[in-house]
Amino acid sequence: METTTPDFIYPDLVTPCPENMQYMNSMALVLVYVIVFCLSLSGNTVVIFVVSCMENRRTSTDVYLMHLAIADLFFALTLPFWAAYLHAGHWIFGTIMCKLISGLQEATFYCCVFLLACISVDRYLAIVKATQFLAQKRHLVGIVCALVWLCAFLLSLPIMVSREAFKSGYMEEYICHDNLTAESIDNWRMSLRILHHSLGFFLPLAIMMFCYGFTMCTLCRTRNSQKQKAMRVIMSVVLAFIVCWLPNNILELIDTLMRGGRVMETCELRDSIDVALYVTQALAFAHCAINPILYAFIGKKFRNQLLTSLFKKGLLGRGTVSKYRMGSVYSSGSTRQMSVTL
Repeated sequence: METTTPDFIYPDLVTPCPENMQYMNSMALVLVYVIVFCLSLSGNTVVIFVVSCMENRRTSTDVYLMHLAIADLFFALTLPFWAAYLHAGHWIFGTIMCKLISGLQEATFYCCVFLLACISVDRYLAIVKATQFLAQKRHLVGIVCALVWLCAFLLSLPIMVSREAFKSGYMEEYICHDNLTAESIDNWRMSLRILHHSLGFFLPLAIMMFCYGFTMCTLCRTRNSQKQKAMRVIMSVVLAFIVCWLPNNILELIDTLMRGGRVMETCELRDSIDVALYVTQALAFAHCAINPILYAFIGKKFRNQLLTSLFKKGLLGRGTVSKYRMGSVYSSGSTRQMSVTL
């Protein structure tokens, strides 16, 4: 993802405007990054632990969710570096780390949205088409996940190639940004952002809306309460994706049009966009910590499987498991193939 670095870090790259509340906003963003990092680190580690303890009982959706948790975890690992960048006002980690951190964040972002799209297709095939083809062909699920990671890595290469730690204009401190000439930077940023918006948001969103739309229609015609309850988590995950990423994509699109000369830029508009980008970017980055919270508070099967896994590892007693366990982790009949997390 293209990180929206505050304008005070590289004032020669944007229209010069009087400084407003950028330092205050940057410190607030640092605090948000730290909180999101802690929540994501703990939450996604729990998800990986739960799914890895399922052994041979994993469904195809569970495999996707484990890869999603891994991607979210790696995404969160980049946040302390950006927090330090914002706090210091300059990049202190060198060019290699600038490329690696930028590329890792971009790759894990694409990986997350692609996996969410894969989960929607998987649920569509299982519920609407009533087929467990991918669940029965587990090696195909592994291949799909490998392709997702490969595509995400390839899409992150432009960021890794162009990002460098360098001194910008009259500044004495280093920044981590695209090191491009003035003639090519606008076209480069425009191309990357169009690619980011289309492949990183609108296309996966269209796939999810299509698949979950038909899935919800199918569930509304059935009386299978277990599947309907499982869909609450799915819809919560999709809603979280839209709420977290839609505002940021809209603001970045406006910013792209403004930098490309399609929208007239004024200092007032630039300041409003910059402040809004702070807020929407913090909301977008928080997405990597939200999914585990949804599983824990909405997914009964996830909570049961967590208790069972802790009991098997000797970390919980039988009495504690019996006290907090709700129903059965695995149901019989048609719900046997439902994901334990969803």
